[in-house]
Amino acid sequence: MKKYIFSLAVVSAIFGLALLTAQANDTPGRKIIVFSGALNQTAQDEIIARVGGTKLKNLDIIGAKSVWLPSKASEKALAHHPGILRIDDDVLVSVAGKPGPAPQPSESLPWGIDQIDAELAWSTTTGSGIKVGIIDTGIDKFHPDLIDNIKGGINFVIQKGIVSPTQWNDDNGHGTHVAGTVAAVDNTIGVIGAAPQSNLYAIKVLDKRGSGYLSDVIAGIQWASANGIQVINMSLGTSSNIQSFHDAVIAAKNAGIIVVAAAGNSGGSVNYPAAYPEVIAVSAIDNAETIAYWSSRGPEVDLAAPGVSIYSTYKGSSYATLSGTSMASPHVAGAAALVLTTPISSAYDANSNGLWEPSEVQNKLQTTAKDLGGSGYDLLYGWGLVDAAAAVR
Repeated sequence: MKKYIFSLAVVSAIFGLALLTAQANDTPGRKIIVFSGALNQTAQDEIIARVGGTKLKNLDIIGAKSVWLPSKASEKALAHHPGILRIDDDVLVSVAGKPGPAPQPSESLPWGIDQIDAELAWSTTTGSGIKVGIIDTGIDKFHPDLIDNIKGGINFVIQKGIVSPTQWNDDNGHGTHVAGTVAAVDNTIGVIGAAPQSNLYAIKVLDKRGSGYLSDVIAGIQWASANGIQVINMSLGTSSNIQSFHDAVIAAKNAGIIVVAAAGNSGGSVNYPAAYPEVIAVSAIDNAETIAYWSSRGPEVDLAAPGVSIYSTYKGSSYATLSGTSMASPHVAGAAALVLTTPISSAYDANSNGLWEPSEVQNKLQTTAKDLGGSGYDLLYGWGLVDAAAAVR
């Protein structure tokens, strides 16, 4: 049995543009068991216990449980049970390398925020009150450029043998960097995010090494759905198409959540979850509006955004420069938050209900994007560079 190690879509500008790729190793034990609707929770737990398994968490959003199984024989026994639909690998996610922190500067407008014309949108909206979930390594809860916009969080990572839901502070740095691009406060220090008055929620699914299991990511999506999150950003990915992952993303979109994800840094095909049709997949460009050579590309790409040498908030109340589609994705998530605060016109209101639906927000972002590359849609830039100012008009 094999596991897949998949990487956060991030490249450290300090450590160089090292491409992050899927690897395979042996990790016995962890599985995601998807049950039929015929069994209640008690019956499901009894089935797991009968084969010597241990339930780790409920994943009700997809009718599943994350479990530890003691042997291949126990997995085979469960696979033949009529009440079980499927057993998926609980794949492991990890990030390779991290940058050193930068000193706290006077406030500046990052080039990426300027490139998407976010500052030109702020006379119309700053995204006030929109709930954005950062499914990542957590957020530095005391960062002076974020603290006013952080409204809560949840931790799903086992730390010292237990899971403490309140311990969602970022011990890696990646999630804090992503959060700053979405919603760093417009104050007198540091940077400004694309939607500087939106509300941030830290959904910690990756540990201090940048590693975590798919079941934790699914649990994070489930929490977002249950807590009224309107936009989620996932700057992570895998080359493995795991059905449970797709089911969770579908459930999130059905709950009205806009799901934005990094396309990946392999220079090849788009990773998951970005490759799922329910997700806005984002590729990375440089300040010359040219695709980064390492940015994943393909028919799944929806939009492009700045992703090279992006300066943003970092753990320890500091700042850092990172490159990757991880950095591109939150530009689009921030733009989506801006759109959600504007009235929807009849041209985009496909459901004629006067409310923004995820597909309608995506359509607005795509039709107002700046065309790059070949005329119209292309595999590198999708529909083009997200244009926040045009999207809120």
